[in-house]
Amino acid sequence: MSVVMVTFGVDPGNWQELGVRLGIATILGGAIGWNRQKHHRSAGLRTHMLVSVGAAIFVLLPLQMNDKAGFDGLTRVVQGVATGIGFLGAGEILQVGRKTGDIKITGLTSAASLWVTAAIGMVAGCGLWQLGGLATGLTLLILGGMKMFEDWFENSKRP
Repeated sequence: MSVVMVTFGVDPGNWQELGVRLGIATILGGAIGWNRQKHHRSAGLRTHMLVSVGAAIFVLLPLQMNDKAGFDGLTRVVQGVATGIGFLGAGEILQVGRKTGDIKITGLTSAASLWVTAAIGMVAGCGLWQLGGLATGLTLLILGGMKMFEDWFENSKRP
């Protein structure tokens, strides 16, 4: 059994590589944000782009430090971003009609899409563009394709 080591780090002076990683994070986050924007959700294009780029920046920081922070620093950043994005997602989830007793929870899908977008931004920041592209495609399939399936299923139950 052979072990393959992957180097995620990037030389702090390599502006081109840094730009590519941040650019990919921007594009992938924007693709998900565009989907949310066209469905008139409060967390849309700019929000998803910012979450993705921010997550990429957070993972790039320990990667820029190379041996100083190492793998331990990267795992701590990933844990921090995954936890921290939950607070942003919580702000997206709303309870409507509390005073009337009619409680309706909205924003769960948008909160989840922000969480996934942060993960995709971290992947892009690590330079794993293939994984980021696949994750973005799967996320868009879930947001779009499953919505069509849900609508079809709901309409098929009606007489």
